[in-house]
Amino acid sequence: MDNKVILSINDLNIYYSQNNKKYHAVKSVNLQLLENQTLGLIGRSGCGKSSILKVLAGLSHDFTGHIDADGLIIKPHQKIDQSRALLMQMVFQDPFGSLHPKHTIDQILSAPLIAHNFDRHHERVCAVMEQVALAKTFRFRFAHQLSGGQRQRVAIARALILNPKILLLDEPTSALDASVQAEILNLLQSLKEQTQISYLLVTHDLGVIAHMCDDIAVMNDGEIVDHFPIDGLNNLTERHPYTQALHA
Repeated sequence: MDNKVILSINDLNIYYSQNNKKYHAVKSVNLQLLENQTLGLIGRSGCGKSSILKVLAGLSHDFTGHIDADGLIIKPHQKIDQSRALLMQMVFQDPFGSLHPKHTIDQILSAPLIAHNFDRHHERVCAVMEQVALAKTFRFRFAHQLSGGQRQRVAIARALILNPKILLLDEPTSALDASVQAEILNLLQSLKEQTQISYLLVTHDLGVIAHMCDDIAVMNDGEIVDHFPIDGLNNLTERHPYTQALHA
């Protein structure tokens, strides 16, 4: 049986204002993410891939197009209500900047539960820490007392604690030491197998794509220039010249 489409993006255009001028950052993008699959969005810095995640996460609002996330239609300037928060969560690139420096790990993980009226906070926090292989001894420490890899595990736990169906992953390992990157990628892969979650993964690294993804979309200058299943990496001679250049 084919996997269900859980996220459908059609004719997405994203704009930014800069020096009193409107900049067309993303141009007529079409993407589909399947349930329990990882779609990798790859391209060099500035190509527009992170802009797509920001629109989906409700951090950017100047866009046109049709976005259907598991039946939820996302519109410009739409409030992030509970249904959207329970559907999609984001893991940011920088684990050093994405966690509140004056909150303990317990406070960071409890905040989404409080905001969305969940019960059993203690039980849920302990469970998600175990899920991301983070020792319970870290629960009442502050983010600055953790390593980069541990902080990113906290960020992943915060995103998972509401049991979303989709995780938006914005370069989730690029700010980490090389020795830690593989640990986080393996953790994300294991979580996908355990929870049946779907990932939209933004990266500039073909190695990360090869390790994590089922399908690949290649972006250049705001446009999708190539789109193919992961086994297409085995024969890049048939791919778009820009895709081949990424591999060079």
